[in-house]
Amino acid sequence: MTRTDVRTAGGDVDLLGLSGAALDDLYRSGTASTIPTGTGTGTGIFIPGRRAGRVLAKVASLTAWQGKVIDSDGTQLVNLISPLRLRAVRAKVYQGDSWFDHAPCIVIDYSRTSLIARWVHDEIREVAPGLFLGLVYLRRRKLPLRFMLDFTTA
Repeated sequence: MTRTDVRTAGGDVDLLGLSGAALDDLYRSGTASTIPTGTGTGTGIFIPGRRAGRVLAKVASLTAWQGKVIDSDGTQLVNLISPLRLRAVRAKVYQGDSWFDHAPCIVIDYSRTSLIARWVHDEIREVAPGLFLGLVYLRRRKLPLRFMLDFTTA
């Protein structure tokens, strides 16, 4: 499982323990200066701030989604799916403006690379060294689903 702590001015914060509003605030404070490369170990955030959310994150990590691999040039990625970490569901990666707050973010765009996920739009920002917080959109509508990518454990 990926690291879920972020060191802030007020001390360490456990991302899985934060509310949805607090996660959105943390996303707002993140940066998008550099697109990460390599393997980012993923953790889904399904029910922010709830114990059931921790259980769902663990189950999803063990059975469904383990993270993303971004190519060395930082322009494409593939998701790691299933316990076998199969590489599936490609996306384009680039810097752009966030649909959330119009500030810079790293966009994960499936619209031209995937039939099954072409309506999905992800965005990430770095919230601690090597740790990225992501938002998920479906047809331009922000979902209550968020995710973390930890590029320090690869």
